[in-house]
Amino acid sequence: MKALTIAILYGGKSTEHEVSVHSAGDVCKELQKRYKILPIFISKTGQWFLQKACGFKTKNDIEISPLINGNLIDKNGKKYKADLFFPVLHGTFGEDGCMQGLFETLGVKYIGCKVLASALAMNKELSKEIAAKSKIPVLPWFSLNKNEKLNKRVILQNAKKLGYPIFVKPNSLGSSVGITKVKKESELLPAIKKAFEFENHILVEKGLDNAREIFCAVIETAPGIFKASACGELIKSDSEFFDYETKYHNPHGCDMEIPAKLPKKVQTQLREYTKKFFIALGGTGLSRVDFLISLDGKRAYFSEINTIPGLSKTSLFPNLLKEEGLPYAKQLDILIKTALNRG
Repeated sequence: MKALTIAILYGGKSTEHEVSVHSAGDVCKELQKRYKILPIFISKTGQWFLQKACGFKTKNDIEISPLINGNLIDKNGKKYKADLFFPVLHGTFGEDGCMQGLFETLGVKYIGCKVLASALAMNKELSKEIAAKSKIPVLPWFSLNKNEKLNKRVILQNAKKLGYPIFVKPNSLGSSVGITKVKKESELLPAIKKAFEFENHILVEKGLDNAREIFCAVIETAPGIFKASACGELIKSDSEFFDYETKYHNPHGCDMEIPAKLPKKVQTQLREYTKKFFIALGGTGLSRVDFLISLDGKRAYFSEINTIPGLSKTSLFPNLLKEEGLPYAKQLDILIKTALNRG
């Protein structure tokens, strides 16, 4: 039987470019054991390059362009055919519906959420509204748009109503990029200015002081059948919250604890919330849903969803499902099979 050919896409134009390349490394190494793979690096300017092995760009890479029905073509006219596209693209232009729209236009099968679910998930405000309408608790917030006239006095008043600490964050970026924890009023406007450097639409959200950050994975084991994982927790060591530096550059920034030390009732509730939210979103394939929990474990709130979470062997998503008895290789095979069988 002819082996499937899977195009694995990574890199991309987002601020999470480097994280994506790292994440895709393990995916490529695992899948090449059973499938024919096409490792495709996408540059920060959006160019596609076929590589011999997954990694950052090299001088031997072949510039390539996508065609319809899974075909790709290089500058010399040589064609390559993929049976399935596997995006390992975090953040904007990869996780937000843009790449999914391209896949739909090209008429190819692909892993993960479709266009609308991807776009909604990337929008933190709309995600919170979906959660709230699904009776999943969320922390109060208000949003600001750089293109609208902003009244500093009103902003300060609204923030005071929320109560400090609060978090100021870009609305559609991942990996804690551009986020500031604000402990007092004098820090608010500088934090807003910083967030606007990344995006015109930002959120000012009530903070949960000393909150525990809990994570659940969800995987589509067959079309329309979803499995939520055990809960996991990142334990902070020497930072205020899980900012980009803590997650990716500080080797002592946090430790992973799976399963999280939570009462069984809370674990069950979070797993139910995870599936409930994913279904309300219209999700397919995979996601990781993040929650904030009070230090005493009595209050839990939806935080955000990642439709293309980190997929390296050390990432949260694979390890959450590993706790459920699904080894890394099996997880990837399930994603591939489900995507191929989806109508």
